Amino acid sequence: FLKFVPTNIPTIMALQALETEQKALEINLDDNIYGTFAEIGAGQEVARYFFQVGAAAGTIAKTISAYDKVYSDKIYGLEASGRYVCESRLYKMLDHEYDLMIERLENQRPTANFFVFADTIAAINYTKTIKGDGWLGLRFQLSPNGLPNEIVLHVKMLDNDNHLQQQAIGVLGVNLIYGCYKYHENPEMLIQSLMDGLHGRVAIDMLRLSGPNFEEVDNRWLCLMLVKHGLSDVAMFGPDGRSVHASEFLYRKNVLVVRGSFRPPTLVNIDMIRSSRNQFFQEAETDPDKAFVLTEITMDNLKSNGELDEKDFMDRADLLCTLNQTVVISNCEEHHKLVRYLADYKPANLGLVLGVRELLEMISTKYFENRDGRLLASFGELFTRKVKMYIYPTMQEGSEELMNAKNLPIPEGIKFLYKHLLDSKHIVDIEGFQKEHLHIFSREVLKMLKNDEDDWEQMVPPRVAKMIKDKCLFDFPYKQKEFEY
Repeated sequence: FLKFVPTNIPTIMALQALETEQKALEINLDDNIYGTFAEIGAGQEVARYFFQVGAAAGTIAKTISAYDKVYSDKIYGLEASGRYVCESRLYKMLDHEYDLMIERLENQRPTANFFVFADTIAAINYTKTIKGDGWLGLRFQLSPNGLPNEIVLHVKMLDNDNHLQQQAIGVLGVNLIYGCYKYHENPEMLIQSLMDGLHGRVAIDMLRLSGPNFEEVDNRWLCLMLVKHGLSDVAMFGPDGRSVHASEFLYRKNVLVVRGSFRPPTLVNIDMIRSSRNQFFQEAETDPDKAFVLTEITMDNLKSNGELDEKDFMDRADLLCTLNQTVVISNCEEHHKLVRYLADYKPANLGLVLGVRELLEMISTKYFENRDGRLLASFGELFTRKVKMYIYPTMQEGSEELMNAKNLPIPEGIKFLYKHLLDSKHIVDIEGFQKEHLHIFSREVLKMLKNDEDDWEQMVPPRVAKMIKDKCLFDFPYKQKEFEY
């Protein structure tokens, strides 16, 4: 038994460089894999790995770096946004380079599985005003002359040094190419392999996978895997189930986040979204044309029964998508973590929507269980930014009296702080809610539908009830249909 204890960072990096080089060499020695590297910004670290390990002639058709913006625009076209580190630029690079390679090499290399790797990266700058992030993608065949598959991801670099960020992109690019060719039959393993040698150095907060070899892979499930395996604390998908990234649709927008279990989405959830959205949009500083609503499910909520139930998650995802919601999956049980993530995209205003019981639980947990200033620190991080909490009421147990933000039973030691948050309108009650729905609770509806009891359908939107019954979601009893012969 040999025990090696690393004594310095360069030694660790050298060991990882060898592992990355081994991956690159294995790809280079595969005569069936051949393609192009197109890289913009942050050096050309991915192609360099394949060049330096040898046998690159068996893999590389071309490398290109259109570093100058004029050259880049001449090759790939103009960007309406004026940005170069963006999703649309990556797709233009993949489209252009893949079409060119097929046009020029398809007849010359009939047995090759062609690929195009592309990235557009902005590494950390000298003044540290740019933190470092970018887009990477691979369009690749898994059979000669076959239709290509495609994987696209967004990465945030966490190293605080330009050179280290470039090196991390090189490792990530090699991991991406190697994973797509070696682990394509196991998408979960593919996702996990992206972080080989990179834990703590990058975060991958968007991943989209498509193509003939991945028709059964649901991108909503990919979002869940990113958060489950710690590649990111946050991932998002749209109503169409397609993975999306905050930088592409939330930048400088007014953002409202509604947190809930949505198990299943009830009339209360819909009313919470509707009433908070109306109030948020009517705020003096909120432009409705530049506002966006997100629904958030936390990993803590998904694991409320102990283990992560992927089917339970997909049931919720199906219902939220049919309700036309953009969904956030997060590992941010504490609100300030999500606020910190969204702050990178400079929201003009940010609203957080939660039930009054959740607010009371958050305050009580931090105050009574952690009398060490965590509540003050958490509130400080939340409300030093442009953040407002919108609180949805509930009925007092055993009475018809409402419990809301104003009459919440606050611990004596923080009443002054809490009153300040109310007076400054950092915490506000939601108005215009429908009181007749307040008796509905998701956990009771879930129990009723599992037992196929009467009246549960009246507590959820009609579309939700229909989908639950049609697809037998949340263990709704399957009933054999009767056929007439």
